Amino acid sequence: MNSPEEKIFSHFMLKEIHEQSEVVRTCLEAFSEIRFNDQQPRLGFTQQPLNLGLSSNFYDGIDQIKILACGSSLHASLVGKYLLEQVAKVPTSVHYASEFRDAPSPATPNTLIVGVTQSGETADTLAALEIEKQHCSGETRFLGITNQAGSSLEKLVDRTIHTLAGSEVAIAATKTFVAQLIAFYCWALDVAYCRQTLSSDRLHQILTQLHRIPDQIDLILQSQKHVIEPLAKDFTHTQNCIILGRGINFPITLEAALKLKETSYMHATGYHAGEFLHGPIAMLDSSVTVVAIAMPGVVYEKILANAQKAKARGVQLIGVTSTNNSEITGLFDRMLTVPEVDELLSPILTVIPLQLLAYYTAVHRGLDVDRPRNLTKTLTVD
Repeated sequence: MNSPEEKIFSHFMLKEIHEQSEVVRTCLEAFSEIRFNDQQPRLGFTQQPLNLGLSSNFYDGIDQIKILACGSSLHASLVGKYLLEQVAKVPTSVHYASEFRDAPSPATPNTLIVGVTQSGETADTLAALEIEKQHCSGETRFLGITNQAGSSLEKLVDRTIHTLAGSEVAIAATKTFVAQLIAFYCWALDVAYCRQTLSSDRLHQILTQLHRIPDQIDLILQSQKHVIEPLAKDFTHTQNCIILGRGINFPITLEAALKLKETSYMHATGYHAGEFLHGPIAMLDSSVTVVAIAMPGVVYEKILANAQKAKARGVQLIGVTSTNNSEITGLFDRMLTVPEVDELLSPILTVIPLQLLAYYTAVHRGLDVDRPRNLTKTLTVD
């Protein structure tokens, strides 16, 4: 019997979307040596602020990072690449593990190889890591990021970061994806601390805001249902959706498009907004819906310019933006709002309403949300 305070959800996917705030709290509590808040003085750190089970000398001699992943794990890895390069200042590449098996990149010295898989059993990712182990030098280090302790991935790598999302039943990844994002944020900040690529003040600022994220996720879930569910009902007959983003939010366009494809069988594509002008803009007419992720920051004006070009072609234009962006309400036909946050942290929030949009669209189409056709939870065979 359910306790009075326990909420009943229609599908596992919706339940797991709502569990994401608690997943983020769990990950931050596990990875943080210090509890951050606005009242703490910013006088520098007397101890390593994050603990992912990686000693500072694990990073010694590492000149670059190579990440191998598939699907949603690859999209999380692309956010990780941005963080590792822009925050920790380590050149990083992300490879489709399925392609890497047939065309591996040359083995290079002083490289940290990272395998990312929610289950720890993804065949393509494991095979790509095996190839790297065969061709690497004895000095190459291997790291795994996974949600499953005791998995095959752990046997292939030197160290593992566990994402602590708990069991995920729905095939479409939601809370495991967000847990991977948190792992990448904490890892990149740990590397930045060890390499001293961030000032103590900036590091404290980011970590403090990161600890606010769970409450902000709860706020989105509470405030956006009445906006997203009717939008999804209108979305039921949409066949073509283009999702635009730039910078650190570009990977979220790929993840959002994947969620729409997986759950509602909609033709959805994520594009880097700048590349969108180099051909795909020709597709636009009144039958196409465009979603633009427009969070204040270094690429804000550019993404608004891209959105305006799309609007001029007669599309339905949906914006994912912060609640305090009243000056752009006239641009978008619909707005999915998230709390105002540092642009660096915005992917953790912008993905939430897009997950809900995919979920409610599938529900209104009468589809099997938790078990989409032709898909399995873990790809353990070729």
